Amino acid sequence: MRKIIESTFVTLNGSISDPQNWSGPFWDEEHFGYSGKLMENTEALLLGRATYEGFADAWSQRDGEMADTFNAMPKYVASRTLTDTTWNAKLLEGDTVEAVRKLKEEDGGDLLKFGTGSFSQTLLEHKLVDEYHFWVFPVLADGVQLFAESEIGINYLELLGTTTFKSGIVVHKLAPKA
Repeated sequence: MRKIIESTFVTLNGSISDPQNWSGPFWDEEHFGYSGKLMENTEALLLGRATYEGFADAWSQRDGEMADTFNAMPKYVASRTLTDTTWNAKLLEGDTVEAVRKLKEEDGGDLLKFGTGSFSQTLLEHKLVDEYHFWVFPVLADGVQLFAESEIGINYLELLGTTTFKSGIVVHKLAPKA
């Protein structure tokens, strides 16, 4: 059975909006090293529509070892509006929750989920995420707050570990409590 791992960038005040506008100054060797470790057991990406569109536009223009791996990796996209995909992606068909459950039941490597929006809330509500990596950046920014629009009730998480970078990023690795 595969694991779903969600990797999310968030500011100190909980904003998840437009990380491309505030995260860049903190990207360094430690950042790329941690990202590389997340990719080691990853077989495919699991993305919502907005993240898929942004990533496809940005990553398809890049090259190099990490970009080549990222671009070649299969992607599964949750969307109510897309009808076609590019960038080695496939739409999740039918009921999204059931489609994700089937993906988890398959043999293979981890499914890495980037971005946080309604798709992440759906995965949380249905307890489909096995591990969260919340990258807390030392910056304050306007925008949508993490899980602000959701009705997720109370979900307790267990701290699996914390990684602190010299840049000030702190990654909290958490798993849902049973």
